[in-house]
Amino acid sequence: MNIRHGMKARRVAGCALAAVALTVSLTACGSGDDGSKDDGASSSAPSGDNSKDDGGNTVPDTSQTLATINGSNGFQVVINTATRDDGGFLTVSGTIKNTNGDSTQVPLQWNGQENQVKRTGRSLAGITLIDKAEKKRYYVLRDTDGYPLTTTGITRMDGNATENFFAQFPAPPEGTSEVDIQVPLMPNATIEIS
Repeated sequence: MNIRHGMKARRVAGCALAAVALTVSLTACGSGDDGSKDDGASSSAPSGDNSKDDGGNTVPDTSQTLATINGSNGFQVVINTATRDDGGFLTVSGTIKNTNGDSTQVPLQWNGQENQVKRTGRSLAGITLIDKAEKKRYYVLRDTDGYPLTTTGITRMDGNATENFFAQFPAPPEGTSEVDIQVPLMPNATIEIS
């Protein structure tokens, strides 16, 4: 019983670390102090689009859609952002929707195939990015305990339910402006990096 509680505590700590990393990267990317010209599509959102939900959780920016991936498994993945941060990371965020009318199990393949990741529980560690120009594949980053820096704990989704997600990867070289995103059991999609 103590081992299970210890694993749960590490999982919670990993999620907290990932949430802090995402919050810091989104805060750093959204500062607006880079001296760039405002083109009318400013980063200031209407008062109804606050960056926090009622529970105080950070909500991803859904003002743009980089890609919509529809799977034959009844899930739809919408990619809203793919943002570099100063630490050499690339954070991808968006939503997952169960387009079925019924409650559906999230595919186990989304966890990834690595033994270290399998032991950490349900996650989105199976998502990868492909840089065709550099001929490189990027995997979701792991913390020092091997937990993936991505949304965890999604096992089943109710019919027509939507879940926010993020996944953090090593950033491709500065010259790379787009990558393919691969979600297991779903078609690839090309997304633009900002």
